[in-house]
Amino acid sequence: MKKALVTGGAGFIGSNVADALLDKGIQVEIIDNLFTGRLENIPKKAVFHQVDIRDEKVHQIFEQGKFDIMFHFAAQMDVRKSVADPAFDAQANILGGINLLQACKKYGVKKVVFSSTGGAIYGEQEKFPADENHPQNPRSPYGISKLAFEKYLNFYHCEYGLDYVALRFANVYGPRQRGDGEAGVVAIFFQKLLAGEKAVIYGDGGQTRDFVYVGDIVKANLLAMNYDKCGAFNVGNGIETDINELFETIKDIVGSKQAQIHEPGLPGEQRRSVIANSLITKTLGWKADFNLREGLKKTAEYFRAKAGR
Repeated sequence: MKKALVTGGAGFIGSNVADALLDKGIQVEIIDNLFTGRLENIPKKAVFHQVDIRDEKVHQIFEQGKFDIMFHFAAQMDVRKSVADPAFDAQANILGGINLLQACKKYGVKKVVFSSTGGAIYGEQEKFPADENHPQNPRSPYGISKLAFEKYLNFYHCEYGLDYVALRFANVYGPRQRGDGEAGVVAIFFQKLLAGEKAVIYGDGGQTRDFVYVGDIVKANLLAMNYDKCGAFNVGNGIETDINELFETIKDIVGSKQAQIHEPGLPGEQRRSVIANSLITKTLGWKADFNLREGLKKTAEYFRAKAGR
C-alpha cells in the first residue's frame, strides 16, 4: 500500500486530492499551517500535522511517516499578494519547497507531484492556447516562484533520482475554494452574489482565463501518481472565457440581478491566459469531465449550502 504526504491538504485542491487518495485505499498524512486552509476540509481518516513547510519540524514528520509520494499543494497562491510582497512569496514557495525536497531526499520519498501553474508561468502569451513549450516569461513573483520550483524538481531528479510530475493548472474552481481573499474569482463571485454583496470586476472584464473544475484536477493528480516518467503537463480545458462572461453565467445560475461593477485593473495580472491540454491527454489519458457551466452548477450547490440557501 502506498503512503502519501499531502502538503496544503487543508486547502481547496489539496483536500479534494486527499479525499480521492483515501478512497483509493492510500494512507494519507497532511501538512498545513492553516494560514488559508481549514480544519473542516481535512478528511477524518488522514493524519494531520499543523506545521509550516518552512519549519525544520517537517523533517521529523518525514522520518516517522516513511512516505512513498508527496503531493505538494502548500503555497502562497495569490498573484496580487506576490506582487505586494515578493519576499514572502519566495520564502513560502521556493524556500519552503526546498525544505520539503531536502526531506524527500533524506527520507526516501520516491516521487513528487507538484501543483504548478499553467497561466502565470507563461506570462503574456505569444500563442493561444499555450502548450508546454511556450516561452516562460512570468509577470508576477507567484509565477516566477512556481517556475523556479519546477527547476529545483528537475535538479533533484537529475542529482538524486527523485521522480516528479509538475501539473500546470489553469484557473481551478469548485467546492471548498475560498471567496474571502484567497485567489479565485469564481468563489468570490459566488460568495458575493449569494450574499447580495457587491461583486467587483477589475478592469474592463475582457481579460480571459481557462477555467477547470477541481474534480478534473483531482483526476490529473491520480494519473500523475501512476506515471512512470518525469515531466510537466498543462491541465486545463483549452477554452478562453472572459471575466464579464463568467460573471454573467454565475449571476444567471444564482438568480442575481446585480449589474456589472467595474473598478480599475490590478498589477501583475495577465490579459489572456489559456493552455493546451493535448500532451496530458495523449500521455496520461486525461480529459475534462466538466464543461464550465456544469462545473459552476456543482460549485453553486456547495456555496448555497454554506450560505444556508
